[in-house]
Amino acid sequence: MSTLDKLTQIDEVSVNGKSSRLPGFYKLDISERLEKLDDFFKLSTKEKWMLKKETLTAELADVMIENAVGVFGLPIGLAVNFKLNNKDYIIPMVVEESSVVAAASNAARLIRENGALTSESTDPIMISQIQIVDSPDPEAGKKRILEKKEDLLRLANKQDPVLVDLGGGAQDLDVRLLETESGTMIIVHLYVDTRDAMGANVVNTMAETLGPIIAEIADGDVICQIVSNYADKRMVKVKFVLDNVDCLARAGYSGEEAADRIIKAYHFADADPHRAATHNKGVMNGIDGVLIATGNDWRAVEAGVHAYAARDGRYRSVSKYYRDEKGKFVGELEIPMAVGIVGGVTNLHPGVKILLKVMNVETSMELAQVVATAGLIQNFAAIWTLATEGIQKGHMTLHARNVAIFAGAFGELAIKVANQMAHEGRVRYDRAKQILKPLLIKHREEEEQRKKREKK
Repeated sequence: MSTLDKLTQIDEVSVNGKSSRLPGFYKLDISERLEKLDDFFKLSTKEKWMLKKETLTAELADVMIENAVGVFGLPIGLAVNFKLNNKDYIIPMVVEESSVVAAASNAARLIRENGALTSESTDPIMISQIQIVDSPDPEAGKKRILEKKEDLLRLANKQDPVLVDLGGGAQDLDVRLLETESGTMIIVHLYVDTRDAMGANVVNTMAETLGPIIAEIADGDVICQIVSNYADKRMVKVKFVLDNVDCLARAGYSGEEAADRIIKAYHFADADPHRAATHNKGVMNGIDGVLIATGNDWRAVEAGVHAYAARDGRYRSVSKYYRDEKGKFVGELEIPMAVGIVGGVTNLHPGVKILLKVMNVETSMELAQVVATAGLIQNFAAIWTLATEGIQKGHMTLHARNVAIFAGAFGELAIKVANQMAHEGRVRYDRAKQILKPLLIKHREEEEQRKKREKK
């Protein structure tokens, strides 16, 4: 079996109580894959057509942004084999990098067969910041603000009574004094439970309502009243444990050796910012694709994750790998994760609505856990490969398909050209053209013979 086959082979999972044993899924055309997907989620004819042809029209794009001139497409892939907290997921990823979906699916299968994957998250608390400057007595201003805290929280919650009825709303408020080049500033943090929304709009509305009032209380001037994308009150933690490291054996390394190499590679990333940036990019390879697929603000999550990576003053790895007290191999990821399943683009983009249906998540907290899981598993897949066979072998095998297609190959011919280039270790446009030329001649001859037989 080729590396391409191994990376894209689908194993059995269960979604909505049905088996998702999909051997040869990658060999099907898009229409056939959509029919397979229909087995799980009962997509309507219109939904399947939209995924294949058009999930966003130019007319709707014109409503969503200014100066729209059209829409821009990216591939939607399905990462499979994910079993998190004993629930199976098929995870849609919108991503252009060829190795992401296959590598995540392969690593997820390894974990489900040899261990367990769990996650937990905090309540969906977002932070809004209110900046007060030029207070003549910042300490006294802070004290007066805190004395009015309950009144301020009540006023904030009047801005969104529906959210309060759903169990969310402004929960708390604190004040700190910040020394800056412009002098001492009063910074107020408003903590809002946004339930199933990402929540930027509601917390900004609350902050802009409270800002002038707080400025008056502190006898200062308000400048910024805005959500913080460093959502460190809205955390998610994902963890997998492998019962036996033998499953990590690869490229001539035993499982024990591979586990040791992975841990040392993690230690490198945790100690060196240059490596940490690429290591964490591997985490975001998994996260961003799911965020885009579900209409979430991937830029906000990126900013929060990278801020968290530097929370102690040095940029470091956000994932970690180690052996626990029983000697089991463990991978962990803990990051801020502000996502939503209602509001914003999730209400507007028809493709997002379909992919959230595919995700089969019920709350923003569940979505956060699935998104973070995709990040950890993608990072694990990358570091496992990096520490053993090297990143280029698997990556270039999949990248070879793109090169083959660019050289003019199609269908099975593209796979044949890609496999040969990967086997040779020469994934180049000129080599693809050389391999393709005799294959095309043979293909045309076979087509001509087929047509002659049909005429007879």
